[in-house]
Amino acid sequence: MRITDRDRELLAFLASHRLALAVHVQALLGVSADVARTRLGALAREGLVNKERIFDRQPACYLITRKGLAAIDSELPTPRLDLRFYEHDIGLAWLWLYARSGSFGSLEEIRSERQMRSLDASSEGPAEPLAVRLGGVGPGGRERLHYPDLLLTSSGGHRIALELELSSKGRTRRERILAGYAADARVDAVVYLVRHPQVVRSVRGTAAKLGISAMVHVQPVRSSAALAGAGSDAPASRMRTARGGAQAAAR
Repeated sequence: MRITDRDRELLAFLASHRLALAVHVQALLGVSADVARTRLGALAREGLVNKERIFDRQPACYLITRKGLAAIDSELPTPRLDLRFYEHDIGLAWLWLYARSGSFGSLEEIRSERQMRSLDASSEGPAEPLAVRLGGVGPGGRERLHYPDLLLTSSGGHRIALELELSSKGRTRRERILAGYAADARVDAVVYLVRHPQVVRSVRGTAAKLGISAMVHVQPVRSSAALAGAGSDAPASRMRTARGGAQAAAR
């Protein structure tokens, strides 16, 4: 099988995420649902991706394999399916596509959490971790860090951290993360995309308590489950964020 440039684009997208659906690929490549499924099927037959059907009456998801990573010379680790984060992973793939579509303004770079962790762990990683420092040490005596779901770099060089918050992290953890952002001069803005109104209030309250309300933008989103079954529309029409605050963060 000859791997085309479109295949490489598809595989690079899968490498950046733990999993994706055919509808994500449809939006990524701007093709029909049948074409997206056919292309994924061909890659699966070549062993470049794995197709997993997790839930009854739900679409299959796709994960890049070690062979698929090698085909695009990626040093990222092979992703592993984790049902605890299934809905979040689906939403995160939509969020990446949403950022790519220009909904957060003109961007120079989009980095996923997988990419950031891999780069920080490599010998060629930056001197300063891409994560924000939370203070203290975690399991194994390692420095306690937090990675955003996505890290955007605008065309003007500003860094915007995106957090897809489908459930509450708890007050202590939320305060520690937001305090980490407040102390990191490299991060210009944080955009929280939140499903539950109670979490919206909690994030805004913590930001106000820390004096960083101007830095933190909170936007409501629909559930990832609704996005997954929504069909072939562009991700921007599915996320339903209030564009004003997010675009202000990107400037």
